[in-house]
Amino acid sequence: MKNDPAIIVVDMLYDFIDGSLACLNAEQAVANTAAFVGRTGCEGDKDLEILDTCPVLFIRDHHPADHCSFSENGGIWPVHCVKGTRGGEIHEALRCFVDEDLTFDKGCDRNMEQYSGIDGRNAAGQSLGEILEMMDTKNVYVCGIATEYCVRNTCEDLLKAGFTVHVLTDCLAYVDEQGHRKALEEMEAEGMILEQGN
Repeated sequence: MKNDPAIIVVDMLYDFIDGSLACLNAEQAVANTAAFVGRTGCEGDKDLEILDTCPVLFIRDHHPADHCSFSENGGIWPVHCVKGTRGGEIHEALRCFVDEDLTFDKGCDRNMEQYSGIDGRNAAGQSLGEILEMMDTKNVYVCGIATEYCVRNTCEDLLKAGFTVHVLTDCLAYVDEQGHRKALEEMEAEGMILEQGN
C-alpha cells in the first residue's frame, strides 16, 4: 500500500519544550504541527486507519539515565529525555496522533550519540527508514526540535536515502535563532524543500 506523503515529527518531547533543554519557539512549533497534522484528515475518527490516510511517524529521544551525551558523563548536554520520565514524553497536543508501531526511539545506547532518527527503532525493532520503504513513501514532511541538530541530521539522512524532504519551517523549534536560520539555508542548498505548514 502506498502511503505518500508521510509526516515525520522529530523530538517534540517535554524536555525540549519546557524542560532541561527547552528550545525557542517550541510551544508554537507544537501548536503548528498539531494543526498541520489535523488538516491531513488523520485526526478525530478513531475508526479511520491512520495508515490509509496519511501516516504520522514520531521520532523520540529515549535515553538511559547514564547516557554519554549528558554533561555529567562527559557529554555536552544536560540530562534530558530519560526513558520513563515526563521529559521524554511526546507533547500531549500530539498524543492523539501517536501509534506505537510508528514511534521510533533513538539514543537508547548509552555509549552512542544519535541525532538522526532514520535508524531509530520501533517496539518491533524496525527502523524508521525500513518502515518508510515498506510504505512506499516518497515525500516526507518534517516537523520538530531542534532545527540545528536532530531535525537537520534526520532530514539529511532521509535525503541521502532518496526521499523528497519537505521541511515545515513554522513547525520547528531551535536552540539559537541564528543557528536555525543558517541551518535552513544550508538544508535548502542541499536540496530540501522549505515551506510553511500553516
